[in-house]
Amino acid sequence: MVTLYDVPVDAFLSTLAETLSKQIEPPEWSEFAKSGPDRELPPEQDNFWFVRAASILRIVAIEGPIGVERLSSIYGGGKAGSTRYRVGPVHHVSGSGKIIRTILQQLETAGLLEKPPNSIGRVVSPQGQSLLDKTAGEVLKTLNRDDLNRYI
Repeated sequence: MVTLYDVPVDAFLSTLAETLSKQIEPPEWSEFAKSGPDRELPPEQDNFWFVRAASILRIVAIEGPIGVERLSSIYGGGKAGSTRYRVGPVHHVSGSGKIIRTILQQLETAGLLEKPPNSIGRVVSPQGQSLLDKTAGEVLKTLNRDDLNRYI
């Protein structure tokens, strides 16, 4: 059986993002929101919301139970000490918690994530694990032998 560990991440995320685009919908404010305080502009990708949702689902499957605070630390970046001229040393800042929290709630509503009792954070539900395994199988079928050798 193929799992998410057996396929290349970029191909897996793009396929999973296409699948999630049928199950969740980005909120109205998402096209104006920055992905973190270290960014100057909102993301330019048309499918940013679905790619981020696929990435969050993958990380929850690997590291779950995990919450908004750890996820925002993962999606954070470096911000220079002096933001205008970038002359100071780089300091880590967390990513946007609002985006992550909203995506987690949407994935939970879709039945792909769940909150275990007496635990902080979320884990992948059996339905979500099934979707991840099925997507990994689809990705493996689309890759040819040369592509697989490049990732091994």
